[in-house]
Amino acid sequence: MTSKFYVTTPIYYVNDKPHIGHAYCTILADVAVRAHRLLGDQTYFLTGTDEHGQKVQEAAQKRGIEPQQHCDELHLAFKDLWPQLLCGTNQFIRTTEPRHRAVVQRALQQLHDRGLVVPREFEGWYCVPDERFWTEKELSDGKCPACGRQVVRLKEKNWFFLMSQFAEPLRAAITSGRIAIAPASRANEVLGFLDKPLQDLCISRPKSRLQWGIELPFDRDFVTYVWFDALLNYATAIGFLDAEPPTDAAQWPQPSASGTANFDQWWPAVTHFLGKDILTTHTVYWPTMLMGLAQAFDKPHDAWLPRQFVVTGWWLLDNAKMSKSIGNVVNPLDMRAKYGPEVLRWFVVREMVVGQDANFSEEALVRRNNVELANDFGNLLQRITALVDKYFGGQVPTPPSGAPTTDAQRAVRELVAMLLRPDAASDDGQWAGDRVAPVAVSVRAFRLHRLAADAMTLVSRLNVLVQHDAPFRTARDDLPAAAQSLYCALEGLRIAATLLQPILPMACAEVLRRIGADQQARPLSELSWGQLPGGAQLANGPPLFAKYDVPISVAAEVAPVVVAVDKPAPLRPVQSPVDTLIEAARVPVVIDQFAAIDLRIGHVVSAAPVPKSTKLLCLSIDLSEAQPRQILSGIAESFAPADLIGQQVLVLANLAPRKMMGLISHGMVLVSEDAQGRRVLVQPAHPVPNGGTVR
Repeated sequence: MTSKFYVTTPIYYVNDKPHIGHAYCTILADVAVRAHRLLGDQTYFLTGTDEHGQKVQEAAQKRGIEPQQHCDELHLAFKDLWPQLLCGTNQFIRTTEPRHRAVVQRALQQLHDRGLVVPREFEGWYCVPDERFWTEKELSDGKCPACGRQVVRLKEKNWFFLMSQFAEPLRAAITSGRIAIAPASRANEVLGFLDKPLQDLCISRPKSRLQWGIELPFDRDFVTYVWFDALLNYATAIGFLDAEPPTDAAQWPQPSASGTANFDQWWPAVTHFLGKDILTTHTVYWPTMLMGLAQAFDKPHDAWLPRQFVVTGWWLLDNAKMSKSIGNVVNPLDMRAKYGPEVLRWFVVREMVVGQDANFSEEALVRRNNVELANDFGNLLQRITALVDKYFGGQVPTPPSGAPTTDAQRAVRELVAMLLRPDAASDDGQWAGDRVAPVAVSVRAFRLHRLAADAMTLVSRLNVLVQHDAPFRTARDDLPAAAQSLYCALEGLRIAATLLQPILPMACAEVLRRIGADQQARPLSELSWGQLPGGAQLANGPPLFAKYDVPISVAAEVAPVVVAVDKPAPLRPVQSPVDTLIEAARVPVVIDQFAAIDLRIGHVVSAAPVPKSTKLLCLSIDLSEAQPRQILSGIAESFAPADLIGQQVLVLANLAPRKMMGLISHGMVLVSEDAQGRRVLVQPAHPVPNGGTVR
């Protein structure tokens, strides 16, 4: 059954230009929207800018211009960025729009008339950057608990929303699942916040110290607290309180319908994406505001509650949060200009687990591009189309009528069947033991990193198929066998490109065009094996993704470690990061030295004894590269080869190749020892995608 999926990003504050954190949240929301279309859902995508408040007023004063002029200029930095990152928003809202001002004043007046907004004399600690009051107990070492900056003591009259009345209804909505918060750790954080007495919310600022805001309709000496104003944008945008449509009415969800009709159709389906630093404002202030408004308009408390919140982590640089104040932010336009929008989209979705923090590294971005996009995905397309062009005149071979004839073909078909399995569960717990999860489960659980990883597992299997079946050889003697292998590869590539379209919309559309497939993304329910028509004409083209030199900063270069010794130690050349760490055994290392070590999770495809060696095993390990790696490991005395096949192992992937017993080893399997001295594999607590990094 088709369902509605209304997605919002935070509306971004126009006191400065966008950074990678803004780009990540918007890209993630865009990928979620496209992925839900893949599930057959109707979607609507909102973003915008937050343009009132003290920080905007101060930013404009520093520039010597009026706040409205400042907002008119700065909002374009955000609005113009999203198409450049292939984010297909349906509407961009500004809180300075007259239609939004009307909704805010209508909501305030109704709350006031029903006695839910009252005046009080108030004295407290005020954080100017965060525009929030704090009690003495809430301060952290005398500073703002949210941003760590200095606070000032203020005493003044203000207007308060009686938020405390809705603490228990909010708790009940969260514990019952009426409001979903992902990940679960953030829901627990909110419930912990609600364990303390919930205070009423100051929702005004006197004009004597803040002019730039929406005036209270019942007291012209005050403007609205910026968060009360800003949060209402999510509802204004789709017609709350019979709001007017945007200037461009085509951006309205249902252009011919009234504001009330639009809101009634879309609001229950809302999902808010937000950063963890604005968790309380969104998951406490916003739902209680909606409860209060519902009561003020004679509706049940839960009538207008949002469905769910998806809370993202922070991008870090050298394990420190990016901050404009310390100047370590990454400009997404710089990354787009150097590598293109899809490489950036791929990296941020693939690298960060939704809800967790991750380090941003240009070096890691380039490595993911070179290995996964250029080598695994792009090179697969080039290899397959070249073989079809050479042996079948550039036309898709006739689809085979029988079952798969090789293990590699069967592996591809089994994996596709798992990925396309219907959404049979509300979460993916039952899939934890499998190598991949059904796409529908990953999408609905907002595990978009897993969608990327599982689709790349299919790409990896297709590369193994080409290597294993070797149609470039069988075509000389057995053309039907080559046709079956290549059709399987093309059909698998069609499905992989369809699943990756939410992240890589342009590249995947080009893949589908080149292999003669329908370029319109099919809903998952209509996607099945064998839909690529035989005889379709393939098209040639340049490589999908360019390769780049890996940038290595001076700080990232591994320097020798000086160790104090009684006698001068003999000097040895440092050949690799690993050599440096061995030389400095048990000596503290800096983070840059550790960052030079490329640790990845791999899957043992095969294992065999090395002739004339009692210690070595020859392992073939899948690291989600073009083909499995050959790695020699001195663990033969602890493991039988058959015991290792199918196991996940930790691999040092950037160890220089080494020749042993006439064989080349391309990496090292990391092990520990038990009390009896037997080797023990170092493994993840539960299966993870092959090629996953360890950090």
